[in-house]
Amino acid sequence: MKELQSIIQAYENSKSKNQKIALATVVKVDGSAYRRPGARMLVTEDGQLTGAISGGCLEGDALRKAQAVIFQQKSMLVTYDTTDEDDQKFGIGLGCNGIIQVLIEPIDSEDDSNPVELLKTALENRISSVLVTVFSLKHSRAEQVGTKVLWKESQAIGKEKSLDSRLWALINSQLSDLNTSNNHIISYPELDEICVFFESIKPVVRILLFGAGNDTIPVAKMADLLGWELILIDGRKTHATEQRFPTARKIVISPADEAVAQLESDLNTVALFMTHNFEYEVVVLEHLLPLQLPFIGILGPKKKGLKLIERLELKGIQVPTANIYSPIGLDIGAEGSEEIALSALAEIKAVLSKKQPIFLREKDGPIH
Repeated sequence: MKELQSIIQAYENSKSKNQKIALATVVKVDGSAYRRPGARMLVTEDGQLTGAISGGCLEGDALRKAQAVIFQQKSMLVTYDTTDEDDQKFGIGLGCNGIIQVLIEPIDSEDDSNPVELLKTALENRISSVLVTVFSLKHSRAEQVGTKVLWKESQAIGKEKSLDSRLWALINSQLSDLNTSNNHIISYPELDEICVFFESIKPVVRILLFGAGNDTIPVAKMADLLGWELILIDGRKTHATEQRFPTARKIVISPADEAVAQLESDLNTVALFMTHNFEYEVVVLEHLLPLQLPFIGILGPKKKGLKLIERLELKGIQVPTANIYSPIGLDIGAEGSEEIALSALAEIKAVLSKKQPIFLREKDGPIH
């Protein structure tokens, strides 16, 4: 998500300078590759890059091709085949073992439905959407259809009318049936094997961080590095300040019984309890439970978390524990506030991605 935010910012900067630009997007991967479909890189006419489509090995070649796209104003599909052990023949030394399809599109900043504008619309509010990109492997040397439609709140935004009517009927039907929380790449043999990349665009992770002590400052900094949205909540106006937390999206100074009513939540919102104030957290937890957040992390020993739950149950409140993570964090041997923040945020990422943390060397098959 941080990458998309950076690309949009770079797009706005280029637009203000009347620079010509192109957008490179990984649309399909077979086998092993550093990035997956949806990885992007914005290229300006003078060679400035924002984002990445690989670990640094494809960017030089893609830059040259993107500048050709800018000059010709025609989209292009580029294939990088690294299944050949002698991948040095590309001059890029990928070190992977896969086939990567990269779509490069010229961006018309005057067109309010260009691919970057559609990405902006996707991120405007906290509503999931699907970006639709059309390409052809069979006719890879031809100009590509490209990114045309954003599907959001059951509505098509963009240039769906420019698509072949038969193709749009199939896409429209697919959008109703797909699990839009995941990416999908579908080929349509009945339409000359044309491919469509259905890309799920989700809201950024929002952290409700309860606590403004010194040990929460690394959490705020790391969340900003990840492009996550941070809402800071504390009852102490001397601690919860913009000077101490300049990256916080919002700061709420409130007593425990009024705090949650001032907050918004959704399926991509999580909560961290780091107040070091047991009584404050008991009240907050009681008010948070009805929101059914996917993750509530509690700093401190397991005994503290159990005691919080016990206190609420004594009041007759049923506490579902599947989404409560206490103690917070992955077991990485964390010491100190920075490492604890790393452990906590890694656990949040794993939970939201529905992944079981393991050493990648112990995983069978591809990483992704």
